Amino acid sequence: MLTDRQLLILHAIVDDYIRSAEPVGSRSISKRDDITFSPATIRNDMADLEELGFLEKPHSSAGRIPSQKGYRYYVDNLLMPHDLTADEELDIRSIFNERIQEVETVIQHSARVLSNMTSYISLVLGPEMFEAKLRNIQIIPLSKGSAILILVTDTGHVENQTIAVPDSINPSDLERTVNILNERLMGVPLYRLRDTLHSEVENVLRNHVKEYKHVLHMLSPSLDLEKGEKIFYSGKTNILSQPEFRDIDKVRMLLNMLEEDKTMHQILRAPHTGIQVKIGQENKLEAFDNCSLITASYSIGGKHMGTIGILGPTRMEYRRVIGVVDTLSKDLTKLLTNLYQQG
Repeated sequence: MLTDRQLLILHAIVDDYIRSAEPVGSRSISKRDDITFSPATIRNDMADLEELGFLEKPHSSAGRIPSQKGYRYYVDNLLMPHDLTADEELDIRSIFNERIQEVETVIQHSARVLSNMTSYISLVLGPEMFEAKLRNIQIIPLSKGSAILILVTDTGHVENQTIAVPDSINPSDLERTVNILNERLMGVPLYRLRDTLHSEVENVLRNHVKEYKHVLHMLSPSLDLEKGEKIFYSGKTNILSQPEFRDIDKVRMLLNMLEEDKTMHQILRAPHTGIQVKIGQENKLEAFDNCSLITASYSIGGKHMGTIGILGPTRMEYRRVIGVVDTLSKDLTKLLTNLYQQG
């Protein structure tokens, strides 16, 4: 059990190290306005905190830095809630002021704003489109022989692709096809669209569309959608400005890990409530040994849909980053739920 004085000194050391990235000595701590103890008293408590595993003493330095255990205690017990500044609120509001209607665009914009606000790497796991259900389908002619196929899901995601339209399919058949598809495929999960087209819609098309075989041949490849979640990154190069990553090998290992889609999906996919903070080796990845990952989930229509996160050095501004991530995850949930309900 730490004494009140030790708690105050630990808090001061973590705060100072986060700000300066330099080992913190007893003399600099004694000069703080909130500290009234002598340097000698502070040195004794620093030695005790080091013995207890909360601080570490780098080689060739008289100061101390927080250990992983020290950061963990700081995050779990010493942090006060962070009230966003006016500028931070303005930055987050910018995501929602553009009246964006596509989920993917919202996610991309959120990742960019998050990395700009924190100067760390932002990671946003987009919704699992594979399990989303079709809300609406449109086929819009572009020119002779081509059209754009637009799929809108119940989560507000929009998929579109250009398709070749055989000359034998006239505009009236195309219009009837779209009406039938919307009637028969609405509410069908994306991964079942192609099978449902052949098992349930083909007979209806046969009865109402003259060139139904050409229509099936046109649509079938476009409705064979692959499973996949998308991770949006922003600010990867921000890590280069952190003193902890002057070692090019550390940077290379970290950036290579961010390219490992399967691993990153596993890290971000697990649903959870509230803020999650994993420090250093808690991430169970060698590439993240010097990093902390702060995440929060967002939902659409009450269903967990994705995760937003910030990856930075263990010496990160936990209080501020936690406040920003928490606020953005809640606002993102509200916005995406509204888009979901409007559809």
